[in-house]
Amino acid sequence: MMKKYICELIGTMVLVLFGCGSAAVAGSVLGNLGIAMAFGLSIVAMAYGIGDISGCHINPAVSLGMLINKRIDAKDFVGYVVFQCIGALIGIGLLAFIINSCGGLGGYTITGLGQNGFGAASSVGISMVGALIVEIILTFVFVFTVLGVTRTEKTGPLAGLVIGLTLAFVHIMGIPLTGTSVNPARSLAPALVMGGQALSQVWVFIVGPAIGAIIAGLIYKFLYSEKKASLN
Repeated sequence: MMKKYICELIGTMVLVLFGCGSAAVAGSVLGNLGIAMAFGLSIVAMAYGIGDISGCHINPAVSLGMLINKRIDAKDFVGYVVFQCIGALIGIGLLAFIINSCGGLGGYTITGLGQNGFGAASSVGISMVGALIVEIILTFVFVFTVLGVTRTEKTGPLAGLVIGLTLAFVHIMGIPLTGTSVNPARSLAPALVMGGQALSQVWVFIVGPAIGAIIAGLIYKFLYSEKKASLN
C-alpha cells in the first residue's frame, strides 16, 4: 500500500517541478503553449512510469473523482492526497533551490514559482468569481476525461497520452486567466512558499478544482450507471 503513496509523491513532485518550473524559469521563452506542454508531458511521463502501481492520479481532484466513482476507498483517498501534497512541496522546494542557485538564470525574468492568481495576479485581471468558475470548468473537463479514458483496460495503453494532452489542452486556455490550477496540491505548494497574495488567494484554487471534480465525478457516475442499466 505504501508503494502507491510513494508513487503519488514522486509523480506530483515531478509535475510541480517541471510544470511550475517551466513557467517560473522559462515562461517568457516558452510561452503559454510551451508551459502547457510541460505540464502535459509531465503527466505522460509519470503515467507510464507509475500508472501501473498507483494509477498516477498525482492530483487531489482526480483522486476525488475516483473516490466518487468508487475506484478508490476513503482510506486511499486520504493517503493519496497527503502524499500528493508532500510531493508538491518537495517539487516546489527543489524549484526554489534551483532558482536561488542560478543567480538569475542567465538574465531570464523570474516572476515567482508558477503560483496561481486572480485580479492583479492574473495576466488578464480576471475577477475572483471568474477565476473560480474557470477552475471549476477546466477541472471538470480534465477529471471527466480521466474517468472516461481509465474506465476500461482497452484504453489503458493510450490513457497516459490522452490525459497528458488534456492537461495541456486546459492549460492553453487557463494560463492567461488564472495560471491554471485544476490541481489543489500543485497550487498549494507554491502559495505556501511565496506567501502574501499567492497564499491569500489559494483557496480559490483548492475550492474550484474540488467543485469541478465533484461535478465531473457525479455526472460520470450518473451517465455510466445509465449505460449499465440500458445494457441489462
